[in-house]
Amino acid sequence: MDPDPMQYVEEDDRKASDKSAADARARLNTWVAISVALLATFMGICKVKDDNIVQAMQQAQADKIDNYSWYQARNIREEVAKATVAQLTAQAAAAPPQAKPTFDAQIKTYEAIAQDQAEKKKIQQAAADKADQAYNELNYHDDQFDLSDAMLALAISLLAVTALTQKRWLFVLAMFPTVFGVIMGLAGLLGWHIHPDSLTKLLS
Repeated sequence: MDPDPMQYVEEDDRKASDKSAADARARLNTWVAISVALLATFMGICKVKDDNIVQAMQQAQADKIDNYSWYQARNIREEVAKATVAQLTAQAAAAPPQAKPTFDAQIKTYEAIAQDQAEKKKIQQAAADKADQAYNELNYHDDQFDLSDAMLALAISLLAVTALTQKRWLFVLAMFPTVFGVIMGLAGLLGWHIHPDSLTKLLS
């Protein structure tokens, strides 16, 4: 029985096809591995920055609470001093003439206290507002890092599924959250004003 020449041609074609498929899988796995490594590194950098921002937010929140507490305390002192002035003024009206200089001196003392507390109260209010503004600015960037972390985690999950299934379209799909996550991470690192409010509210 003579050998069929076409048999060897078909075997060669299958070997070439198998080698081509193996090369394609190897390239895809390489791209997946590189992508995951780069994303993990980028996420680590963003995590360090985000942790520093969270600490600064906690400090700003503490400063705001302290200043508002001082504001309330000074407000109470001012009201007490004003009430004392009103009481001394009423007593001075019914006091004998020789006692009026004493009442006047006391009234001036408490008026000065009330004025001093009113001025210091304004300072505390300004400091509390400044701390609140700082907190809101830091929270703006914290939201950016949160969005970046969520999108990059989704991208890494899709890349893991890509490595298991060897589906190229999954790799392409993973690039969408990758791009968005990297943009939001860079926005947080570089201070860009990019803040999708609707998505932020959804995740908050």
